[in-house]
This record gives sequence, C-alpha cells and structure tokens, in this order.
Amino acid sequence: MSKNKSFDYEEELKKLHTELVHLQEWVKKKGLKVVIIFEGRDASGKGGTIKRFTEPLNPRICKVVALGIPTEKEKSQWYFQRYVHFLPAAGEIVLFDRSWYNRAGVEKVMGFCTEEEYNEFLRSCPEFERMLVRSGIIVLKYWFSVSDEEQEERFKNRISNPLKRWKFSPMDLESRSRWLEYSKAKDNMFAHTDTKQVPWYVVNADNKKKARLNCISHVLSQIPYEKMNIKPIELPDLPDYKAYVRPPMNYQTFVPEKY
Repeated sequence: MSKNKSFDYEEELKKLHTELVHLQEWVKKKGLKVVIIFEGRDASGKGGTIKRFTEPLNPRICKVVALGIPTEKEKSQWYFQRYVHFLPAAGEIVLFDRSWYNRAGVEKVMGFCTEEEYNEFLRSCPEFERMLVRSGIIVLKYWFSVSDEEQEERFKNRISNPLKRWKFSPMDLESRSRWLEYSKAKDNMFAHTDTKQVPWYVVNADNKKKARLNCISHVLSQIPYEKMNIKPIELPDLPDYKAYVRPPMNYQTFVPEKY
C-alpha cells in the first residue's frame, strides 16, 4: 500500500487478519516465543492497534499484558521481575500494553522512581533485552508517535464522550502539562535502548487507521513465517437423542427478550 494511495481500511485489515492467523499457526507449530511492546504518548492509539491485532487470534496463544500500579511487594523486587512472569512460553505471542519502559517514561517524569533507579534501568535494560533475544525470544518494540495537536483533539473527544471518559485520567492531565519533560525522557530512552539487537520502530499515529495497518503489516514482515494449510472441518451428524426426554422449557429462567 503506497503512502498516497487510497485504500479500503476494512478490506486491508481483513487481509492482514488472514495473515495474522497464518502467523499464529506458524508460531504454534514452530514453538516460537514472541514479545511485542507497545509504547507511546497517551491517546496515541496503542490500545486500538492491540485490539485489532488480537481480534482474529486465539487468546490462549496471543495474550495481552497491561499491568497496573505495582504492589508494595513488587516495588521491593528486581525491577524486571514482575514482567518476566508474563514472558511467553513456546508457541505464544505476548503483547505488552506498556511495559518495563514505564521506568524510562512516566516513572522518570512523575518522580515515581529515584534518579539512581532510572539510571540503572537505562544501563540494564539493553542487556536484559539482549538476554531475551539470546534465549530465543523474538522482541519487537513499537513507539506510537502522535502530534500534540492530534493528542489534544483525542483528549477533548474522550472528555466529551461518556463512553470514552474512562480512558481519561488525572495522569493524562499531568502528561499534557509535562509534554516537554516526556519528550526529553523519550529521546533519552531511545538514545540508550534503541539497539541493533532490539531496535525501536516508530509508528506515525496521527491517523489511527493507517497506524494500525502499518504496525500490523510491519510485525508480519519481521517474523518469517509460512502460510499454513488449514484443514477443512466437517461437522459430525448429531447423535440420535429422540429416546431422551428433556425437562420442560418452563423449568428454566430465560433472559427477558426486550429486543
């Protein structure tokens, strides 16, 4: 799909979904272990992309990890420990909706970690990721880039739409007022963690639909796979159940049919 070519979003997404199913079956067959990290500004479209990515896939194979605030026990652990627990076994794909990079972003900007903890993260993170790669895990990292004008429009939409209001938090207000600090933190994070073994891939996310298609397409290009022969499924005939008398329907409590 060329940059200026018009496209049918739903049609393109359907094609990519078909390829994702083939990728899923290949990962399962070959016992691959895949980690995909989604990072970026608030309201940059990470969640929407993850939703479209997982839509056609088996949740037992493709899992989403979106961790909340660490507990007191987790705060006392090795920083990467809570994330290691969710790393994939053979035949699994794990998508991190935000990840260990919280320390390089929100924790740094909001003062949730010490300067020593922050600097240690920048030193140890590249080695941690190289360890993952050496262990056979495929690691892909995506940064969703959104302009401040587009982010503002999306925030306004969240505020005015009661169905999206839950997406807006006090932390989002803080992120708006600390735009420059977040920019500096992101640039420093890239300077330390954009490595040859595990590079960052930047997604232009001002157009949500294009960002979703481009990100999914890139993932497919980064993991060599073969299209699988999907065996046809034939439904068996129902067994003879006429000899069995089922209880009357009025013995059951049905949901009222309002529609």
